[in-house]
Amino acid sequence: MHSHTMKLSLLLAALFFTLAGCDDKKGAEAASGPLAAKVNGEAIPTWIIEGELAKAGVKNAAESQDAANRVLNLLLEQRLLVQQARKTGLDKDPEVKQALQAAEYQVLAQAFVERLTVNAAKASDSEITAYYDKHPELYSERRVYRLQEILIQVGPEGAGAVKARLADGANLNDLAQWLKSQNIPARSAQTVKSADQLPPELAARLHPLKDGQAITLENPKQITLLAITGSQSQPLTREQARPAIERTLLIAKRREMANAELGKLRAAAKIEYVAPYVEAKPGTPGHVASSPKDDAAGQGTLEKALSGLK
Repeated sequence: MHSHTMKLSLLLAALFFTLAGCDDKKGAEAASGPLAAKVNGEAIPTWIIEGELAKAGVKNAAESQDAANRVLNLLLEQRLLVQQARKTGLDKDPEVKQALQAAEYQVLAQAFVERLTVNAAKASDSEITAYYDKHPELYSERRVYRLQEILIQVGPEGAGAVKARLADGANLNDLAQWLKSQNIPARSAQTVKSADQLPPELAARLHPLKDGQAITLENPKQITLLAITGSQSQPLTREQARPAIERTLLIAKRREMANAELGKLRAAAKIEYVAPYVEAKPGTPGHVASSPKDDAAGQGTLEKALSGLK
C-alpha cells in the first residue's frame, strides 16, 4: 500500500493545478454523475476518485474502499484550500497564473505522448536477453552498495584545489577536515542502493570499482564525491530482471517514437527566436548536467511525459 499512497499523493498534487484553474461553469459540468461528497456546496464526483485509483494501480477490492476514502480526504482538503485561495484572490496572482499555465502545458504534452506511444511494441524475448547480457552491472553481477556521498559546494575558482586534494587520495575524514579548514561548504550523506536503483550511467561507473574506491561528479556549482564504503553481491536472474527490462525497453521505444514525432513537428513548425535566445546546438541535453539527486528537477518536457508512462 505504501507505493499506492505515494502514487496517489503525486497524482493529487498535479491535480491541484487543474482544479485550481476550473471556473464555476466547468466545476458544475464536472459534478455530473454520482457524487462522493460536497464541500461548501462544491461537488466531488466519484469518477475523479475512480480515475485516481486506476492511475495508482489500485485493483485489489479489499484495498479499494480504504484507498478511495484516503483519496476523497485529500480531495476534500484540496478543495478547501482552493476555495480559500480563490477567496483571497490568489487565482488572479500573476505567478500563480503562470504556474497554472505551465501545468496545463505539461498535462497536455504528456497526454499527447501517452496517446502517441500507447501502441509501442513490448520487448521480445531476444531483446530482453540481449539487454540482460549487455548490462551485467545491473543484473548478473548486480551489487548492493553502501555509499558515502560528499557534496562540496565550490565554483570554478575553487574547483582546482578540491580536485588536487581528491587526486592525492585523502581519506574521507581527512578530506572533511581539509574542507572545513578551507571554509568550503560541504555536506555528507549515506545511503544504500542496489545497482538497478541507480541511474544506469552511474551504475556503470561504480561497477568496476572495489570497496573503498570513489568517483567524482561535477557541475558548475558543485563537486560530488561518491565513495563505496561497502557492497554485497546480489545478482538477478534473467527472469527476475524481466519486468524491469521490459519497462526499460518499452520506455526506450516510446522515447524513440516521441522523438521522431517531435522531429516532424519541429520541421513543419515556424519557430522564430528572439535575441538573445538562439536554437540549442545539436546534441545539447534538455537540462543542465547535475548530480544524481538534482537530475529529476531538470527534466525536459519529453522526459517528464515519459516518466509518467506505465
